[in-house]
Amino acid sequence: MKNIGILGSGRVATVLANKLAGAGHAITIGTRDPARAADRWPGARVELRDPAETARRAAVVVNATPGETSVERLGALRDELKGKILIDVSNATVRGQDGLPGSLLYPNGSVAERLQGALPETAVVKTLNTMLFTVMADPTSLRVRPTAFLSGNDEGAKAVVGRLLGDLGWPADWIEDLGDIATARGPEAVVLLVASVLRKRGLAPFALALAR
Repeated sequence: MKNIGILGSGRVATVLANKLAGAGHAITIGTRDPARAADRWPGARVELRDPAETARRAAVVVNATPGETSVERLGALRDELKGKILIDVSNATVRGQDGLPGSLLYPNGSVAERLQGALPETAVVKTLNTMLFTVMADPTSLRVRPTAFLSGNDEGAKAVVGRLLGDLGWPADWIEDLGDIATARGPEAVVLLVASVLRKRGLAPFALALAR
């Protein structure tokens, strides 16, 4: 069991928190409005705290905040995140007029790289950003097996994240370690496909799959 903090309280946070709590982990949700977020978790499976306290008490922290504001938000928690593993599942985009991803916010980099630069004493690992949020905790729901990509500089941190992916339902051979944090640029660029997929199929579950 690990103490896992999840920064954010939206759909991504809800899916991940419920599955990881069901696997036996102690989950704390970091939100700026704990009272409002409590409606998502009527039971006692998770605790609700402010972001700083959530980061401080966790061994592993998940960034489920909007990618457009992640660097600013988490950069302010540099001391609280020191020595921790940070799992980044976000995508940073400039929104189009319809509210869907229009272009990359960091076209010559990635939000994961920006987070690692802002948090030099935190082990950032990128994963789970190439799929609809429901698939993150239910990969076997798709007819074709999806791929969960990993990017990060710290091999030990990636090993921990790989085990947590297993708790989310990901078999080990569905996980593809791409290399260091710079390799997050590829998976993050996949978000440019999302707007077209969502316009055609709506919120039907989908994910990127590496055919081998």
